[in-house]
Amino acid sequence: MYAVVGCTDCENLWLLKDARAAETATCPRCGRTHQTKKLRRFVEEESRDAARQARSALLAKQGGNSEAFAETAHVAELEREIDERGAAVDDDEYLTGSGLDADAVEAAGERAEAGTSTGSGSQIDVVRGALRELDAPTEDEVTEYAAERGVSAEKARDLLTKLARRGEVTESGGVYRPL
Repeated sequence: MYAVVGCTDCENLWLLKDARAAETATCPRCGRTHQTKKLRRFVEEESRDAARQARSALLAKQGGNSEAFAETAHVAELEREIDERGAAVDDDEYLTGSGLDADAVEAAGERAEAGTSTGSGSQIDVVRGALRELDAPTEDEVTEYAAERGVSAEKARDLLTKLARRGEVTESGGVYRPL
């Protein structure tokens, strides 16, 4: 038995299998834990496909798209069509259709996987790097180092202040030292 249930906090609708068996359920959107006996069951169906279709209909109604939903094939039928044709739209086609440069997105993904955003790490990592690599770094030297790596001087100063407040660095006589 599958039930379409709704979160009282974020109004998310989701499927719950064997709703009466478990004592609690967690909303997949906001993470709130609910007692299953207190959850509102909008629909209960024997099959998962029927429950998914009912949830889709509820979401369409909620969004004011009931007419468009009525003209659309059943969710399970749409999945079968996608499976038969393979991927409906490849990544490059999707990104280009969304107005994005697929090559630029791929390059950004590669930088993210390598752990860098500008080739030098996050902004705070750039400032920490300056403190590690420079001998007796002053605020001006740190901001210059950061600017060479894509971090504005103002942001570098703000980050130095935050690191000092957190107790990660100390400043004495205009020279910064990591702790």
